[in-house]
Amino acid sequence: FFPIHEQEEVEQNQATTWEGYVNWRNKPALRGRHGGMLAASFVLVVEILESLSFVANASNLVLYMIKFMHMSPSKSANNVTNFIGTAFLLALLGGFCSDAFLTTYQTFLISSVFELLGLILLTVQARVGSLRPAACEAGSPCHEVSGGKAAMLFGGLYLVALGIGGIKGSLPPHGAEQFDESTPSGRKQRSTFFNYFVFCLSFGGLLACTFVVWLADNKGWEWGFGIPTLSIFVSIPVFLAGSSTYRNKIPSGSPLATFFKVLVAATLNGCFSRNSGSAVVSTTSSPRNENKESEALTNTLKFLNRAVERNPKYSSMECTVEQVEDVKIVLKALPIFFCTIMLNCCLAQLNTFSVEQAATMNTRLGSLKVPPASLSVFPVVFIMILAPIYDLVIAPFARKLTKTEMGITHLQRIGFGLVLSIFSMAVAAVVEVKRKRVAINSGLVDDGTKPLPISFIWIALQYLFLGSADLFTFAGLLEFFFTETSIRMRSLATSLSFASLAVGYYLSSAIVSIVNSVTGDISHRPWLSGANLNHYHLDRFYWLLCVLSVLNFLHYLFWAFRYKYRGIGTTKQ
Repeated sequence: FFPIHEQEEVEQNQATTWEGYVNWRNKPALRGRHGGMLAASFVLVVEILESLSFVANASNLVLYMIKFMHMSPSKSANNVTNFIGTAFLLALLGGFCSDAFLTTYQTFLISSVFELLGLILLTVQARVGSLRPAACEAGSPCHEVSGGKAAMLFGGLYLVALGIGGIKGSLPPHGAEQFDESTPSGRKQRSTFFNYFVFCLSFGGLLACTFVVWLADNKGWEWGFGIPTLSIFVSIPVFLAGSSTYRNKIPSGSPLATFFKVLVAATLNGCFSRNSGSAVVSTTSSPRNENKESEALTNTLKFLNRAVERNPKYSSMECTVEQVEDVKIVLKALPIFFCTIMLNCCLAQLNTFSVEQAATMNTRLGSLKVPPASLSVFPVVFIMILAPIYDLVIAPFARKLTKTEMGITHLQRIGFGLVLSIFSMAVAAVVEVKRKRVAINSGLVDDGTKPLPISFIWIALQYLFLGSADLFTFAGLLEFFFTETSIRMRSLATSLSFASLAVGYYLSSAIVSIVNSVTGDISHRPWLSGANLNHYHLDRFYWLLCVLSVLNFLHYLFWAFRYKYRGIGTTKQ
């Protein structure tokens, strides 16, 4: 009687609680009370505020460094790409902490405090003139920021980067884990969440590129940094307001430790010529996937099967089938990650050279003078229009057409974005040729101060193409990593989407430096160097990125055609 009664009680508890999840008080999360679209809606509102803060800094920072910190255009561009790259790369740290030690809830709150402190430093420096280099005067050289003032600038920037990284590594998975992936409706809601997450990211960017950038250009840079500071400050109580609705995944230990343990165990057991066929399945106390992952070793990446041994030589290297299969999933997804880096290298140009191009052109729309950094409004508006159309029209139509739960697969979305990035760089090269021709015909090549008689709307074309590419690739990549990887390493895997952005921005800086070094040696005149953008060979640089993007897409096709999904939502309905 008693064992049966206890079994019924366990089954009843499993039916009313979310296995592997807790609420904000660290008690079992309850079905019907925790999780769902209401909980995720708080995350979407917070993303608007967080995006406003980040984009406001990133979009206009290059001009701030040129005008007030007296850096050259190329050095300013490299500093901005390094800052953005570091922020996105630190998303891996945020994702790691969310999987290993903290919940996504705790990681977000800690990271928000870091970003807030960094923004306060930048706001104070922008407000107090004595904390910046002296203004340039006619007939005297400009002095670039240095010493303690440079330390304050970069200290503030990289505190912000640390906070942004933690938020990017915890906020998307926190929202996505609110849905029940064991049901088709839960998986569709999760897909909708990722679409609207990108929508909210874009909406925050829209506010940043219009309202905040205008304030920075017309009312002073203390406003340009002050509004993002206020935005992050407000995001904390908004996030806390949803505490009673969240379900938080229980941390299950370091995913990196598991990753390297499996690799080392497979190598050692291979060296000792153990027979992997004697594998046994052991269970762990880690949170289980709601879909109950298979306990059988698969035939892909067979060399890793050696990590599972009946009597391993080193007991500390004992691995479960579950751990081996987790590592296999990550290794199979990594080539897709590497193939998205080139697209993000192209995206880096929107915050650097594209802004500098627009600054040399006529930025008036009628009687309104538009700040060059507000060009980012074009891709974000297009994304905001396209995201709901995709979710309400394109995706349902594709599901009916293909008779699958997803309709359009993640890899198809990513591939379409890569194609759009190729067209964007070709358009950017053609527009730069036109801009240079206008400068030559107007006799303004050597005068970098007067605006060229050509509208900055021409630059908007490359923004539209890259904005569309970003929607398809980024949303697809977020959902791809979250759904394909194990529940035990989802935050870290999802943060790879932002790490791709980081590596793309670093790659942009590296390509600029390499191009300048090579062209400087060959022609004694680097393509991308000097204070006057009219002397740059920016069109050739864009053509180079276009060719590299084509080669990258061919590389992507090689891996995409060979990738096999885990099967959730890809089968015929």
